[in-house]
Formats: sequence, C-alpha cells, structure tokens
Amino acid sequence: APPSQGPSNHLIGHLPQMMSSSQEGMRYMQGHVAPAGPPGGAPPSQGPTAPPLEREKVIQYVLDITNEDTREYAMLVLSKKRDSLPDLAPLIWYSYGTVAALLQEIVAIYPLLFPPNLSANASNRASNALALLQCVASHAETRPLFLQAHIPLFLYPLLNTNSKSRPFEYLRLTSLGVIGALVKQSDEPTVIDFLLQTEIIPLCLRIMETGNDLNKTVSTFIVQKILIDEGGLQYICQTYERFSHVALILGKMVHGLAKIPSARLLKHVVRCYLRLADNARARDALKQVLPEPLRDNTFAGLLKEDPSTKRWLQSLLAALSEGAPNALPAPAPAPGLNGGMGMGSGMGAGMGGGIGGGMGGM
Repeated sequence: APPSQGPSNHLIGHLPQMMSSSQEGMRYMQGHVAPAGPPGGAPPSQGPTAPPLEREKVIQYVLDITNEDTREYAMLVLSKKRDSLPDLAPLIWYSYGTVAALLQEIVAIYPLLFPPNLSANASNRASNALALLQCVASHAETRPLFLQAHIPLFLYPLLNTNSKSRPFEYLRLTSLGVIGALVKQSDEPTVIDFLLQTEIIPLCLRIMETGNDLNKTVSTFIVQKILIDEGGLQYICQTYERFSHVALILGKMVHGLAKIPSARLLKHVVRCYLRLADNARARDALKQVLPEPLRDNTFAGLLKEDPSTKRWLQSLLAALSEGAPNALPAPAPAPGLNGGMGMGSGMGAGMGGGIGGGMGGM
C-alpha cells in the first residue's frame, strides 16, 4: 500500500488494547514514583525528577490528553516541558489511552495531506503530538514498546508529502525528529532491523533531494545512522539499484551544496560516502561516481572551519585512491555487484513493499 494510506485499520482498531494500563503504569499514575528497580536495589536513575507539585501537574496534563477539550493545551505544555521531565515518556506510554489519543491527532490530519490543505494551526497541533511521541521514542524503557506497536508507521504518510509550504515542511521535520530519535540509539540493532522492513530509506532519499536545508540534514542523518549499522550497510549494498539510488541522491546533494553551501549538511553527506566505502563493491563503484566537487577544492572554505569533516573526506579520498587505475568506462550495473544493487525493485519490494509490507515483515 502507498504510504499515503497510513497504517492498517487492523492496527488502529487494536490501539485501545495496545495502550491499556498495566501494573507498572498504575505505579506511575497512582504512586507518583519512578518504575521499580531490581529487587533490593535502588530505582533506576533517569536524571533529576520534577518537584512533587510540578509532577502532579504533569500527570494531570498527561491525563488531559485523553480529553478532547483539554488535549491541545496539554500537548502544547508537555511538548515544551519534555526535555526537563525524564519520566514523561513512561507516564505517556503507561497512562490509559494517552498514546492512542496522540495517534488520533496524527490520523486526523491524513485527509489534509492529499490534496494539500494543511493550516498552520493543524500543523502545529500535530507537531506537538509528534514531539511527545519523539519523547517516547527517545526513552530507553519505552523505545522497544514503541517499535513493537509499529508506531513509526503512522508517521510515513506525513513524510510522503511534497508540498513546500511551511506547515508541511514543519510537519515533515517533526516527523523526521521521531525517526531521528530512534536511530540515534545506534547500539540497538532492533531499531535498524525494524526500519529496514519499512520504506523509510526511499522516503528519506526523496526529502534529501527536495526538502529544505533542515529537513535534508535530518533525513541524511537518518540514512547515515542506517549505514553505520552493519545490517543497514549490507542492505543498501546488496543490489546495484539500491546503491545507485543512494549514490545518485548524494551526488545531487553535493552539486547542490557547491551552489548553496551548508557545513552541517556536508558533514552528513561525507559520512554517508565514507561509510559506503567500507563495502568493497560500493567502494569500487564510488571510484567512478564520486562527484567532482568532493575531489577538488570546491569545499575548501567550509572544510577549513570543520576539521572533522575535512578529515573524513581525506579518509574517503584515500580509500578510493587505493588501487585506482580506472580510466575505464563505468561498469555495467550487473557485473561485480551481485546482479545489481537494486533500489527500483529493492526499495519497493526490498523495503517491505510500502507500509502494508512493512507491517507484514514485522
């Protein structure tokens, strides 16, 4: 199914069951304490806790999310406070109906996506819900549950939009923020395994090609983190089409950066190339397709101010220069690359065939 169709009705229908309160949830909501630690041990440390009075207010705001009359203000307040509330994610997850209410906010704007008819207020409201979901995705305790419930799939229709109006750009940015919070935990291969069964890579590649600077940066960061994972690198380098699609978009970005420089974006692009070069077949292909602006002094000014990126680029060029006799024409797609690094069939069938396929893969 195309991403614009969103999650299946089966998944939406089971939201109340997925969000039902548990004994641990009751400890959060009634006992006002952090989750219990190991027997005989201290509770797990999640950083400083809010003062009692403030915590009572936070709990009330969480409960207010399930009330349509108080939801918008509660989401606004909590989204602003989330960085100072280390227990907010478990409070949201274990409180009855709260995550379901946040997902209702996301699903409610689906009809406004195609054709594009999203107001600034609707975008801000959905983005506040997304900010709270990002909080859940960032927390070590709730992140696995977040994935098991397939919550990221609700975001893909938002990422599949192409309107360049500010409400849509902001909505894509906050949606990318949720995925970015997941991949930031690069030591958890389950996150990458989940994403590889969905269509997050082609969605990110399209944003990398057409989005604004900030959206390009976040989506490139997501692809970079996927590549850093060994499974992610192998997946993209498995067929020529997959590799060539990634290399094509990265090449377009390099030429775009030559016209409109961005040190932040260049850093992530170079890191993607450097990681691709760790694969022998991809490295052979990059010897012939690496954009010229990365080989000459086009970015000398930017690199002067960013020694880390300069060092990564030097490492990339050194890796590609090893045994580089190639003045020959570029090889045909199939030879030497396992029948083609495929992102036509690869990113459709290979990435799970869309949202429906992504769920089936899980």
